[in-house]
Amino acid sequence: MSDSPDKVIILGGKGMLGTDVAAECKSRGIDFEVFDLPEFDMTNERQLLSVIHPAHTIVNCAAYTNVEKAETETELAFRVNAEAVGLLATSAKKSGAWVLHISTDFVFDGASDKPYTEKDIPHPINAYGRTKLAGERLLVENHCHNCIMRVEWTYGMKGDNFIKKFLQKARTLASAKPGEAGQKDMKVVDDQVGSPTATTEAAKAVCDLIHKKPTGIYHFASQGYVSRFDVAQFIAEKLALDVRLTACKTSDFPSAAVRPLNSKFDCSKIRPLLSGPIKPWQVPLEEFLKQAQS
Repeated sequence: MSDSPDKVIILGGKGMLGTDVAAECKSRGIDFEVFDLPEFDMTNERQLLSVIHPAHTIVNCAAYTNVEKAETETELAFRVNAEAVGLLATSAKKSGAWVLHISTDFVFDGASDKPYTEKDIPHPINAYGRTKLAGERLLVENHCHNCIMRVEWTYGMKGDNFIKKFLQKARTLASAKPGEAGQKDMKVVDDQVGSPTATTEAAKAVCDLIHKKPTGIYHFASQGYVSRFDVAQFIAEKLALDVRLTACKTSDFPSAAVRPLNSKFDCSKIRPLLSGPIKPWQVPLEEFLKQAQS
């Protein structure tokens, strides 16, 4: 492995966001190297140290992201989302590397009716959020040169996300033959509000931060706020899907993990560091739908 000071190490580089960060680095001519499961395990101290020791810039996209399973697999989630981040921080401090760590809107409880700023006090309400917040704190407490970028409602071609799950279910219902009443009906919650954020757009923000290497916490999300139901309606209309959408409440879907109802971010702090304006959520989503159709 090269010890070039300009090389970017992408941990979790084969996941939903990491894949697009790697693609964006490539398009900008940034020298990078990707590490991910199964060859690389961030919780393996020996492997982690061997990867980050010669690096000067590290982007950590690796995470345990199954919100439901985190309620029962809390130890594993904590090991990946917190302990490994703490180890990364102590190692980066020794080598002088700058770490960009990706976090989440789930560090908040969603009880506020205002967009969350970086100054708002986190209060996670599920195991996933608690492990991600613990990772943030371990990164900061170890005093390495670091930056935390919180993202929300991300979607991309890789991995599971709300957009892909909705598309799959809606297409299945749309293709069903006329029959029993309600066969094409689909319920979507309308009390969860946020900003659908394409990982392609988040990756551009990551690369902008790589260039400037700031410190502190930054929120990034697409411009505008919308409910899950309105997102589903937007997709159904754009693709002319033959489904009947019905608005419902989060409480109508019992789940192991509680979800924050308000995921709105105030992104004013990060805007001056970006190479371009933040796009309204509809624009990247339309591009994603076209790509998903091809």
